[in-house]
Amino acid sequence: MNLTVAVPPRGDAPYEIKIEEGILQSAGKEVRAALPNAKRAVVVSDSNVAPLYLQTVCASLEGAGFETASTVFPAGEASKRLSTIETFYEAFSNAHLTRTDCAVALGGGVCGDMAGFAAATWLRGMPFVQIPTTLLAQVDSSVGGKTGVDLPSGKNLVGAFHQPALVLIDPETLKTLPGRFFEDGMGEVLKYGCIRDAAFFDRLLREDCRGYLAETIYTCVDWKRKIVEEDPLNTGVRDVLNFGHTFAHAIEAVEHYTGLTHGTAVGVGMVLISRLGESLGLTEPGTAEKIAQGLAKYGLPTACGEPLDALLTAASHDKKNVGANIRLIFLRRIGEGLIHEMPFADFRKACEVLA
Repeated sequence: MNLTVAVPPRGDAPYEIKIEEGILQSAGKEVRAALPNAKRAVVVSDSNVAPLYLQTVCASLEGAGFETASTVFPAGEASKRLSTIETFYEAFSNAHLTRTDCAVALGGGVCGDMAGFAAATWLRGMPFVQIPTTLLAQVDSSVGGKTGVDLPSGKNLVGAFHQPALVLIDPETLKTLPGRFFEDGMGEVLKYGCIRDAAFFDRLLREDCRGYLAETIYTCVDWKRKIVEEDPLNTGVRDVLNFGHTFAHAIEAVEHYTGLTHGTAVGVGMVLISRLGESLGLTEPGTAEKIAQGLAKYGLPTACGEPLDALLTAASHDKKNVGANIRLIFLRRIGEGLIHEMPFADFRKACEVLA
């Protein structure tokens, strides 16, 4: 199943998203077709994924005529920092990467975000390829060109828009992951149903999506593609993709990125913002409960134990804030996202209902 993302601003080229079981074996051929002038490739991976797939991908790249090297970082959100990016630059330098060569991100969302940022800033920009191996990365972060790293004060505060040259999604990689990684990805899967596709959301509740996983990935990626094409640089409608993320990023920051994982935090965030929306009359009553039912079905938490005041302090650093206002993503109802801006002081006051 293939999709093509058209991203016209700033001269970015359209790129393909290929969803195919076993595509890791032919990754070299696919990358060669997308980047015919590239000579060298550095594969960026993490300590969980590298033992499983690094050798396969490097061998495939070499079979397609690439000179390859690799760099592996400790898995986890705690590695998503500028100091890790420096190790990538060192690997790029040692491999003598030029602007026509490429980086290949082999791993989850942390890997893709960092490899993309390193590629965006190496020699002021070189191509990179996304090979996401987690459900969360496959359905969300590998598409759209958002790259970056975390700071102690907040998530993804340093980054760049840098579209991949190609995205290769192999659903078979999900079979080797512990269950918690699948559950983590389901937070983002349910999000797409919430913001754009009520029928998809209802099916996720009726049936276990493990039985139609490739179709699930395709549906989410197709919605992401449509939204990215409409708003490549995140100046408008693309904000709906951040449904649940204001509280999610706050939870992650308060827990110093060692507590709830991103997808599980997004799930909790979707419940909290929907409860708030219902209290403000913006969201159809009962929406938060429906979302909680979906999260529970797939083994995700529906609440966190962090103090509300700490979450609101962290949310004050959210990168979607505009002056004294905060831009929030609510739902009118399941399947219909709503962008709503309000003074942060009013937001803080309204959140008293969540205490």
